[in-house]
Amino acid sequence: MTTSMSGATMTQGQLANPDPIRRFISEVFFVEGFSDDASFLGESIVDSTGMLELVLFVETTYGLKILDTELVPENFDSLNKVVGFINRKMLG
Repeated sequence: MTTSMSGATMTQGQLANPDPIRRFISEVFFVEGFSDDASFLGESIVDSTGMLELVLFVETTYGLKILDTELVPENFDSLNKVVGFINRKMLG
């Protein structure tokens, strides 16, 4: 399986790079210098409406379909959690 990612290509078995996600958050939400484990909601990095934008970005960039049941903090509340979620979806 090959997935297009903003000019890059991922093949099944390859892990997601956090840089495109960090860049998206920095550019769209004007936030710089957050840690990989910083809570997006808890530290006001991304608000609830922004979460929808983040989900759309992940779906579009990584070619994933995210289910409503997957829209939980365990999958989307930090950079590390988003990257881990993408990897699980792509490798699963």
